[in-house]
Amino acid sequence: MIVYQESKSTFVEQVRDNQIEYAIERKFQDKLGRRVAKNEFHSWRNSLQYMSNILDDEIPGDAQISIEFTLPNTSKRIDFIISGQDIDHKDCAVIIELKQWESAKATEKDAIVKTFLGKGIVETTHPSYQAWSYKELLEGFNEAVYTKGIHLHPCAYLHNCTNADDLISPFYAYHIARAPLFIRNDAAKLRGFIKKFIKHGDINGVMYNIENGRIRPSKTIADNIKAMIDGNEVFTMIDDQKVVFETVREIAGKSTSKKKQVVIVRGGPGTGKSVVAVQLTAKLTSEQQLVQFVSKNSAPRDVYAFHLSGHRTKTWVNNFFKGSGSYVDAKANQFDALIVDEAHRLNLQSGFYGNEGENQIKEIINAAKCSVFFIDEDQRVTLKDIGTNEHIEQCAKAAKAEITYLALESQFRCNGSDGYLAWLDNLLGIRQTANESIQNLNYSFKVVDSPHELRKQIEQLNMERNRARMVAGYCWPWNSKKDAKAMDIIIDDFAMQWNLSTDGSLWIVSPESVNQIGCIHTCQGLEVDHIGVIIGDDLVIRNGTWVSQPEKRDKQDRSMRGWKKLMSEQPRTAPKHIESIIKNTYRTLMTRGMKGCIVYSTDQETREWLKENVG
Repeated sequence: MIVYQESKSTFVEQVRDNQIEYAIERKFQDKLGRRVAKNEFHSWRNSLQYMSNILDDEIPGDAQISIEFTLPNTSKRIDFIISGQDIDHKDCAVIIELKQWESAKATEKDAIVKTFLGKGIVETTHPSYQAWSYKELLEGFNEAVYTKGIHLHPCAYLHNCTNADDLISPFYAYHIARAPLFIRNDAAKLRGFIKKFIKHGDINGVMYNIENGRIRPSKTIADNIKAMIDGNEVFTMIDDQKVVFETVREIAGKSTSKKKQVVIVRGGPGTGKSVVAVQLTAKLTSEQQLVQFVSKNSAPRDVYAFHLSGHRTKTWVNNFFKGSGSYVDAKANQFDALIVDEAHRLNLQSGFYGNEGENQIKEIINAAKCSVFFIDEDQRVTLKDIGTNEHIEQCAKAAKAEITYLALESQFRCNGSDGYLAWLDNLLGIRQTANESIQNLNYSFKVVDSPHELRKQIEQLNMERNRARMVAGYCWPWNSKKDAKAMDIIIDDFAMQWNLSTDGSLWIVSPESVNQIGCIHTCQGLEVDHIGVIIGDDLVIRNGTWVSQPEKRDKQDRSMRGWKKLMSEQPRTAPKHIESIIKNTYRTLMTRGMKGCIVYSTDQETREWLKENVG
């Protein structure tokens, strides 16, 4: 969708008459049905005056100006586009990312800078990378662009910036080469960049074609995705994984907007849910279907994109991996298929404040002709998790979709030991099983007496393949978020940091992250060879019985937010529900290791009980 579109002559005239911001505001309200924020209104007034000065008479008056073009399947908008024809009369468009920044600082992260936004200094993407990424998405997913041969040329313009030394440092040269960056004193250079491509007016309706172009992956994207998957051992399927894959592929092929399909795939930890989900995303994309991999947590999305691309900034790969709240405003049947991993983590509402949308399950089913939900109800780890078989069934029936039930049963994590999972459930009191001993299960499980010993063993194991990590229950505050030198998990003379500050969602694959501790939010759905787990005071043994203590969770942990209110409103059922969330958290943490798990409890009575019962 394009908010504002006029000829260059009309645009310049409206700027000259001080009417441009009002003209855009009217169109904005007409098309989006909501009022314009004051800061956005003022940004139009400030930035577009500069752009009008750039567009002198040498640029054709019948070139088209498009402002606030929403990229399909995203909430991102391109600030400014000039479309027309080049010297050979080929359709083209210049994409301009406008920034009001006065300055920015470099970081050590690829394509990331620091600048003042809103109320403080924040990290954000480099303007050149941002402009280039928009071009990549259009070239990769807009059928009009890649079939009609529309040439796109991105750049960035910081009209308030007079010193861009950090922004144009050699560290960012790769991105600037693909999308030049211009500052306040570069008006003539930016004008020259535009004139290099826009030689004639827009006689073919370039932006009309782009706006109405079918959204589907290009053949290049399809072939590249297939090549990335083929031979990648991370995504190799075996046994019933292949059966589920081929069955879902067949179902997706027959789904239509009038015959919607919903597939529910049940599977416990390590049964290969994520592998099948990624394979399906890749295979259906290679067949040029519009598909996205969906998960509540960002960690699995980022790690799988990393494994596929080998480079975390590969924009068109990242476009396949979306958060579960991305479909609040999606059109009905907009996608051929949505593949939902960790469906048990879905929530009712979306957004940072949890106030957007109605129901993520319902929204996903509405947005896709075929919705595939990979689910394990025993991995619901927050009070807001609504992903259950029953809830998905209700939403599917409401949408009049045909429902198919599949299961992944073969255990590929924990040395293929279904017995370990049964023993762990018995140990944690989740369900009573006959597996009261871990002996002869071909899985290493240890209890240590100190966090120092836990760290020492994990560091030694990590030397093998960089596949050993430490995790903990969220019982400590995130001090290092505000102070990079501060410690988070402090136990007597032991101190380490949470992982979220540097490696973020890629913590589980970053080589140096063995020196940090992960939590449920950055490891669920992922695996290593050996996992070291610190059990906090939120789950302890008292007189041989597990006792849940939600008050011991850190107040920053959103997973238990609202537990006091729940206790007062549902005093009979709330304690059991809260206990299941806490136990499920540690069950999930203790099943991240394929070869072994080492445990330390901060509570002495619990440690002694564990040592006695592990044997």
